[in-house]
Amino acid sequence: MSALHPVLISADAPEAAGAVPVRFIGSDAAVAETAGDWAALNGFVGKPGQLVLVPGADGALDHVLVGVGQSFDPMSARGLAGKLPTGVYRLEAEPEGASKAALAFALGTYVFDRYKDRSDRQRPRLVAPEGLDMDETLRVAAACELAREMIDTPAADMGPLQIETIAREIAEAHGAGFAVTTGDALLEANYPVVHAVGRAAAPHRAPRLIEIGWNLDKTDLPLVALVGKGVVFDTGGLDLKAAVGMRLMKKDMGGAAHVLALGRLIMQADLPVRLVVLVAAVENAVSGDAFRPGDILTSRKGLTIEIGNTDAEGRLILADALTRAAEHSPDLTLDYATLTGAARIALGPELPPLYTDDEDLAQGLLNAGAAQGDPLWRMPLWPGYRAALDSEIADIKNDSAAWAQAGSVTAALFLQRFAPETGAWAHMDVFGWNPRNRPGWPEGAEVYGVRAAYAMLKVKYGRG
Repeated sequence: MSALHPVLISADAPEAAGAVPVRFIGSDAAVAETAGDWAALNGFVGKPGQLVLVPGADGALDHVLVGVGQSFDPMSARGLAGKLPTGVYRLEAEPEGASKAALAFALGTYVFDRYKDRSDRQRPRLVAPEGLDMDETLRVAAACELAREMIDTPAADMGPLQIETIAREIAEAHGAGFAVTTGDALLEANYPVVHAVGRAAAPHRAPRLIEIGWNLDKTDLPLVALVGKGVVFDTGGLDLKAAVGMRLMKKDMGGAAHVLALGRLIMQADLPVRLVVLVAAVENAVSGDAFRPGDILTSRKGLTIEIGNTDAEGRLILADALTRAAEHSPDLTLDYATLTGAARIALGPELPPLYTDDEDLAQGLLNAGAAQGDPLWRMPLWPGYRAALDSEIADIKNDSAAWAQAGSVTAALFLQRFAPETGAWAHMDVFGWNPRNRPGWPEGAEVYGVRAAYAMLKVKYGRG
């Protein structure tokens, strides 16, 4: 977050003394008792999402009324930041969940202003509630902001090299090891599928496999691997997408943005783990050297893959990256990818599918997601659909047979063939985008499952 204009300020900061109170009001008699005629005049009845600015006798803003309905949802404070005028505010009679509300408020202040002057939309600020770990809250908000800025940035300015640069800066800031394998060196290093998917791009946008290693010398600690899909733009390859399907494909590197954000949080918190972050960064472009439908690729794992559709490229690069993760013998592997439109058909844009066959990991992520207002929905790794990935001439194919229909499930089953067999593995098929513009949730990049995973990891490894 901005150092000059922090979203959250401490209670002892000079400007906190004049902070405007924000009162949360339920849908009951309390409205009449606490809000008065001004609320009635504005039709305020305490419904969720309602907000009324109440002036004082001098005409200046005296306090703010916010409807919460039957119960207070801390994440609803995210919408406050998009509705309140510039100023400093405090939560009056801090409700249960005030710390989560402060994080939600911070998340709601995000504005993407790289290409447009939005200085007229300065962020409102909130006095930190009592007991809030402000540094931790700002770190989480900043991690989500990093991922959103990466996803919002057009592909011309967020190519494989730019992702590499961001990853390198994160690694250097935390004393982590860093390695990158680029272009034809991918063949020598045995990342043949990453190379095949990205080789059609212009030379300055060459494919690469990025690896961060942190605490790897502390062999007594459990090892966590994070794997992200970094397709900076997806034309569909030779199986070219229609224009409407290509319009938002700058966001197809959302998985990379998610794991870099999560990896940074883990290192900032100094969680007692070893950490490996792997990002396969490619552009699925069209040229005379593009990989083709009908090609058979030999993966890093040695499994041969028949290409049925060049637009099912994300699972291909993840195959090599997951295989590399397996070579570290991780205790836990999480992968994030903007993988399938089928996931959106199944669950819509706001609820990412979670795939894992580990019951403890599933429950840990689901519980953390519910507690953090960062929900996930478990989907089945249904074994009956594995046959849809069978190929007559290769070990597996990248597009499932039409009879299976469940495209998000079959994509997860494809990844499962390459996932580490040590420890637990989970896959999150995230959208990375908010298609509905509303206060606190601007249309554009969105982060899913990062706060849930971070909270789960803190509990799992003793820092919860």
